[in-house]
Amino acid sequence: MPIRSSRYSRRADVPWSRNRLLAMLAGIGVALCVLLAGLAIAVWSAVVEPAPTAPAATVKQPDGRAGSVRDRIAAAPMASVDPDAAFSPDPATTQIRQILIPVASVEAGPAGVPAGFPHTPQGAVGQLAAIEKTVLESMSLPVARDIHQAWVQPGGPAVEDWELTRDVEAFLAAGRQGGQAKDVTTLVSATPAAAILKGVDGPDWVVACVLMDVQVAIRTDARMGYGFCARMQWSPTEQRWLIAAGSQPAAAPSTWPGSRAAAAAGWLSWTEELER
Repeated sequence: MPIRSSRYSRRADVPWSRNRLLAMLAGIGVALCVLLAGLAIAVWSAVVEPAPTAPAATVKQPDGRAGSVRDRIAAAPMASVDPDAAFSPDPATTQIRQILIPVASVEAGPAGVPAGFPHTPQGAVGQLAAIEKTVLESMSLPVARDIHQAWVQPGGPAVEDWELTRDVEAFLAAGRQGGQAKDVTTLVSATPAAAILKGVDGPDWVVACVLMDVQVAIRTDARMGYGFCARMQWSPTEQRWLIAAGSQPAAAPSTWPGSRAAAAAGWLSWTEELER
């Protein structure tokens, strides 16, 4: 169940950082795929060394409301998982609950990101997944910057601090790409596999989390689960969900999709609605 404004989970142990996780993939898969190691490094660092967050009382929302309730929802720790969980296909023995996510009604919105998701919490999840998928599959810093400009509200994470930007940078550095984007011979696929509605505060604000099944092909294949959370805010003027102002949420658990660890961490299996 998502956290409401009057409730939020108590703190748990701080998980490993995303950079460290993606670094572990580097150690495991150097012979397999140097590029996915870069993504593992980024995942590991974000989990072990999350970006500092501002005190709740000092954060204000664009509408002038105090941000303490939303900050508590965003900062509430998520399940702590073993760093190997992102790379371990250990199938769950029990049925994983599902979450029904709407599909985009606009194939290419601002900065080429699919858009047109409905004004619902599930719509916010779908929009976040579309943003994340477009950034990860491009593995391009110019594309990440364009998407950040189009989809992150003023007061949200700066482009250089945005977790997805850091992941692209780590990916390119680990792969020794020597440029602003991945090599044309490198293929990256990111498919939504699960989601968590971490919390809501009214009809226009959600903390959404998406678990991506990320696969990279360069001479051979490598694979991992990649969890990501963001505050989402509905824009009544633009009629779309945007990444909202405020400090970045606590890191999501990165687990292999459909695994025991994914089920234990609370991920809900991704199911798309029929086209609208």
